[in-house]
Amino acid sequence: MSESFQLTGRIAAITGAASGIGRAIASEYRRAGATVHLIDLDAVAVTATAHEIGGAAHPHTCDVSDAAAVASVFAVIDPVDILVNNAGVSHIGNIEATTPEDFERLFRVNVQGVYLCTRAVIAGMAARGRGVIINMASVAGAAGLADRFAYSMTKGAVRAMTMSIARDYVQAGVRCNSISPGRVHTPFVDNYLAKHYPGREREMFDKLSATQPVGRMGQPAEIASLARFLASDEAAFITGSDYPIDGGFLNLHG
Repeated sequence: MSESFQLTGRIAAITGAASGIGRAIASEYRRAGATVHLIDLDAVAVTATAHEIGGAAHPHTCDVSDAAAVASVFAVIDPVDILVNNAGVSHIGNIEATTPEDFERLFRVNVQGVYLCTRAVIAGMAARGRGVIINMASVAGAAGLADRFAYSMTKGAVRAMTMSIARDYVQAGVRCNSISPGRVHTPFVDNYLAKHYPGREREMFDKLSATQPVGRMGQPAEIASLARFLASDEAAFITGSDYPIDGGFLNLHG
């Protein structure tokens, strides 16, 4: 294995780690030598994922929107060298199709979850003079995606929080960046297609894939590779930045 982008001796906490991008990041960090703490609402799935990753991979069940639960789980994990705020939920609909309950649900998980988890680790990172926070944003936070009102709102907030945290803690040695994926092929995509387009899954998968100029969806492992780089010492000069990883979606349309 290359000696670049190693995380040996680091303690990493990844939320939403039972599947998809979070699982891929946890696995990649473990390969890089980190001790990984997988945090997810699904106790069965996160335990199974930690077992499959093996080694120093530890599962934790937590609702990231619950302040008491977050405080409890991070008290167990402390100290944390790398925090990846990946947990999130989605919603389809414009503002008229978004109920107050929908809006609140997305805000609590996608925005408040980032706030609570970051607040749980930031003081310790600053006291030690080092730490990395990576927030999972989305191209939806920068582009006007149709029928993604509430989701876009939350991801715009994630980008703003990233810049604010980076600014406030740069002198304390804490780096904070965000990753903004385009469409990534995760179990969420497969479940969405099966639910809304039964019998037409392949057709709709190809249609969604074509919205990226490169002609396909991203893979969780590709997002994880970027997350590994941003967590490593090779990225020590990078903070307060958002990284689109979207197959050209933001810049090559039109």
